[in-house]
Amino acid sequence: MPADFTAWDRFYAFFRRWRDNGLVAEFHDRLRDRVRMAAGRDPEPTAGIIDAQSVKAASSVAAASRGFDGGKNVNGRKRHIVVDTLGLLLTVLVTAASVTDREAGRTLLTRLNQRHWRITQVWADGGYTGRLVDFARDILNIALTVVKRTSNTVGFTVLPRRWLVERNFAWLMHSRRLARDYEGRTDGSEADPLVDEHGYESPRRQATTLIQDKGS
Repeated sequence: MPADFTAWDRFYAFFRRWRDNGLVAEFHDRLRDRVRMAAGRDPEPTAGIIDAQSVKAASSVAAASRGFDGGKNVNGRKRHIVVDTLGLLLTVLVTAASVTDREAGRTLLTRLNQRHWRITQVWADGGYTGRLVDFARDILNIALTVVKRTSNTVGFTVLPRRWLVERNFAWLMHSRRLARDYEGRTDGSEADPLVDEHGYESPRRQATTLIQDKGS
């Protein structure tokens, strides 16, 4: 804890109270709205960018909630995010790293549609092709546009729209606590170890749900 903070147990009591009442998420959303208005934008976005990032898990992370991402050679968890056209976070989903972008994208876009109903355009990379594009268009009324690298591209290239979400991941990786997943649990309470503080499914339950959906 920073030296100018109060005793850790008192500080955590406030944090836990805010978290359990959904205030942490509300504070974030209000600040995002203010930043958008300061930039001359409407508080409610109409477009976003989706992407995912796999991070290694520490030994404290249970095997049931982690997986192996063969493409990135990472054993851990994967964070799937959608940001607006300023790079501000809109929604998050955490799964085992073995869950593909297309599998998680269905759940993430559905959640995005429920919380930000005005969004009709989302840009993505090549990992979000296939039936997900049809699902987004026909069910959610979202145009999922894939921005691909050209075949003759060598090394790092800034791609239109997609660079915003990549910058967001770069910011996350600057934090020591986010460069690796240390969390044994995602809820922080004893009420339901499979549901986090915002009522979202934990990686273990989410991964199970996605696997069941895929099998059906």
